[in-house]
Amino acid sequence: MNEAIIFPGQGAQFEGMGRDWCEAFPIARETFAEASELLGFSLEKACWESGDDVNRTDIAQPGILVTSVAAIRVLEKEEGLDRSNASMTAGLSLGEYTALWCAGSLSFADAVRLVRLRGQAMQDAAVKIPSGMLSLMGGDENQAKALAEIGSKHGICAVANLNAPGQVILSGEHDALAAAAAAAPGVGVRRTRALVVAGGFHSECMRPAAERLAAALDEVEFRTPKIPFVANVTGKPSSDPAQIQKDLAEQVCSSVRWEDSMRWALSQGIKNYLEPAPGAVLSGIMRKIDPDAVVRSAANASLFSGEEANGTQE
Repeated sequence: MNEAIIFPGQGAQFEGMGRDWCEAFPIARETFAEASELLGFSLEKACWESGDDVNRTDIAQPGILVTSVAAIRVLEKEEGLDRSNASMTAGLSLGEYTALWCAGSLSFADAVRLVRLRGQAMQDAAVKIPSGMLSLMGGDENQAKALAEIGSKHGICAVANLNAPGQVILSGEHDALAAAAAAAPGVGVRRTRALVVAGGFHSECMRPAAERLAAALDEVEFRTPKIPFVANVTGKPSSDPAQIQKDLAEQVCSSVRWEDSMRWALSQGIKNYLEPAPGAVLSGIMRKIDPDAVVRSAANASLFSGEEANGTQE
């Protein structure tokens, strides 16, 4: 098929995510049950019945991955989707783990365990270094770099996400972000918005998490992807298992180059994309990168082609 599969990251979660898929399709229920057994607790209850728990980094990350996998497995069974024929795959931040599962590089069990640990490690790092993320409304990479340099005089500050034209995010310690926000009008960024996140993802605030994750990644087998996989760290294809493993460890401290990833895909003539649940944030991001690209959204169980949505993800 001439269709890429792209997977959402943290920020796509919501209370009840995956429930509609599980109520409609046995294979989705089986996917959640398998994940719950691997995790040692009920992921269903954590995502559906525990209020704000779904927004905790250590719950949201496995929850998003498992919801995405459940949706893909349903599409394989009900639609005849053959992911081995996808033109490429990529995932935004934690979505990389889902993309690597999709590409046959990472087993489902390893992906679930790794994103659970990743979420815990990132949450713990955020507690150690109080930090956050700042969206530069309408900003570009050069403006972001200038503000990160200003912010760095007051603490850790870095360009975290280059998602799309006008959707650029800084990450760092609170004083550093406050300084960057105050300086924003001076570099041509009229508005900034603090994101509701646990901490300064994709910056040196996450170095303790990167070290914990690197140790866990060393214990996991990565295989050569069966379809092209595009990495966040470079925005380019990556096929060497050792390099993929290294990039995953570094990714929690490095910029997410999502726009570059999508522009590489577009440069290969890929115009059609599938975004599985939860949500449809990547559809909105793609619209900003290339309005002519077509994103088929399997955002919910009742509509395999759903609405597009704007949003922000780490």
